[in-house]
Amino acid sequence: MELYLCIGQSNMAGRAVIEEQDKDSLQHVFLFTGNEDKPWEKAANPFNKYSTVRKSIHMQRLSSSYGFAKEMANASSGKQIGLIVNAKGGTSIEEWKPGDTLYNQAISQVEKAMEYGVLKGVIWHQGEANAGRYDKYMPKIKILIEALRADLNAPNLPFVAGQLSPDKPQRNNFNNMILELPNNVKNTGVVTTENTTTIDKTHFDSESQRLLGKRYAIEMLKLISKN
Repeated sequence: MELYLCIGQSNMAGRAVIEEQDKDSLQHVFLFTGNEDKPWEKAANPFNKYSTVRKSIHMQRLSSSYGFAKEMANASSGKQIGLIVNAKGGTSIEEWKPGDTLYNQAISQVEKAMEYGVLKGVIWHQGEANAGRYDKYMPKIKILIEALRADLNAPNLPFVAGQLSPDKPQRNNFNNMILELPNNVKNTGVVTTENTTTIDKTHFDSESQRLLGKRYAIEMLKLISKN
């Protein structure tokens, strides 16, 4: 099984409406449940339902992890894709500091899941909570990526981050800053958010989440092909 970790704040947890077209269970895609008796199940929305750190279940809706998994499965010629989705809405990058709860929970879930496959990459969507402090962000995401690679014994682990919705101009500086990630940390990519729309100027709507999922997959496939 090819494993992917999906972490971040509310847009990775998913706040978009799960529309009729999103209600299928994806072929060859499985969600890690963390349950010893049944560690995996066919992936169906909401993907963040098994997060060990999430907010209440009714808040978990459609995220980019769905479109990402769909695209990765299509590109993987029948290989099984396993997702470990462990996001939590409203969290800052400081709360994802290595050694703290959110980070430790993500590592714990991945280590359990790795009994069944190989970790191939991480997708990350976070930053709304840090947009006003964008100039302090790059060193912190660098520390996060380096810690994940060290703790999961994957020195070249592909890591793809996403821009924020451009609906609020005060996020422009953050969005410009995050584009520099590949110049600061090897084997990383960035998903851009042009031509997306939101429900509330922060949370991407269903169509945009599907689009972003495809963009995450395109970036991930580029990085994997280099390894």
